[in-house]
Amino acid sequence: MSTAFLLLGGRVIDPSTGRDETADVLIADGLVVAISATRGELTAPAGGRVIDCEGKLVVPGLIDPHVHLREPGADDKETIASGAAAAISGGFTSVCCMPNTTPAIDLPSTVEFVQMRANASQKARVFVTGAATVGRAGEQLAPMGAMAQVGAVAFSDDGDCVASAGMMGKVLAVCASLDKVFMQHCQDPTLTVGGAMNAGVVSARLGLGGWPGVAEEVIIERDVRLNRGHRARYHVQHLSTAGSVEIVRRARAQQQPITAEASPHHLLLTEEMCTGYNTQAKVNPPLRCDSDIHAIIEGIIDATITILATDHAPHTSAEKARDFSSAPFGMIGLECALPLYIKALVESGAISWARLIALMTIEPARLLGIDGRGLGQLVPGLSSDVTVIDPTVEWTIDAEQFKSKSRNCPFDGWKVKGRASNVFVGGRCLLIRDGVASAVRSSSQSARLDVV
Repeated sequence: MSTAFLLLGGRVIDPSTGRDETADVLIADGLVVAISATRGELTAPAGGRVIDCEGKLVVPGLIDPHVHLREPGADDKETIASGAAAAISGGFTSVCCMPNTTPAIDLPSTVEFVQMRANASQKARVFVTGAATVGRAGEQLAPMGAMAQVGAVAFSDDGDCVASAGMMGKVLAVCASLDKVFMQHCQDPTLTVGGAMNAGVVSARLGLGGWPGVAEEVIIERDVRLNRGHRARYHVQHLSTAGSVEIVRRARAQQQPITAEASPHHLLLTEEMCTGYNTQAKVNPPLRCDSDIHAIIEGIIDATITILATDHAPHTSAEKARDFSSAPFGMIGLECALPLYIKALVESGAISWARLIALMTIEPARLLGIDGRGLGQLVPGLSSDVTVIDPTVEWTIDAEQFKSKSRNCPFDGWKVKGRASNVFVGGRCLLIRDGVASAVRSSSQSARLDVV
């Protein structure tokens, strides 16, 4: 039997219903039992716990629809368990893992393996994206229907693009028939041979191979046209250029079923971070220019971009210690994404808190089709996945303290503001951040609640 929790006096934001008010929230038996704006109306049952949330935000559990957990095949970088723990530390109650593992997640049995390992971790919920093609090789359709039957919520060959237009058409047709979203890694491989960073003045100065923005844009344009006859749900991963924003904006204006996501690094970092051959700044797609950042933020403001996703991509320190050209692409983000989004979007005045929470809860839930399971919402009678955010706490990102097994974080040492203080998954309290445990007490006696 799960413990009951009464969250007192927080600013309750639920974009799915438009709720934004100071209220108390009672959760028990894995569900949100009640929400009341009348102070004192709700009481915790005997043995329940009371948490003072005054000055904090109480929101649906955060959802990251784009993470790499590396298992099976690269347990030295990350495991499903360590990635799920990192998610909780960052305030995320659900994540969706990508299929570029070894072997690829291209069979029902591999989907079930990931689910089994995730359930054993008893941390964040882990949903699975299946590969669209066998081995992610782009040559033969994977058994997508069979994977969907055992729980795959989306499909992608992420890490690689489905480069063949003919194969892409087949993938879109299957996704449409299954009503599952296809998430595209938008990269024309013929335009990125030898590319290590954004093509431009900085890459020329460093003598590194350039990766042009058009390599992303031509794939989105192609897929938008291919999908006109299929009407599959199509999602642009880690959008990075102003041109991509405009293509997505135009397609959405034409009522095409297309969505797009932005990642923390494409909101805050530019190609200048690669100066000094800093491999922590090497990411796919590459860091671009200030003008691209401005365009992406404008795309978020006008709802061209409706989802935020970390693209959490762990690598070992030894791999990142290689020379820039041979070091792997990718950076981790689960444990610091929330304050980075706050910095880029809320502190800057670009969007409101309510809109930020929507981009991190109900929007990704709808993308993955898990809103029907009560996720991404804070509604009585639905699942009690809840994140409590302290918007005022100031702290320094320290990758050495991460729950992730990897440390490849370009934001290490940044001073930021805002952090998850409590995280609940299915009614279980999985996080109480240091410094707030004293605010937790039993409804029947004074008590400290220690949850790891």
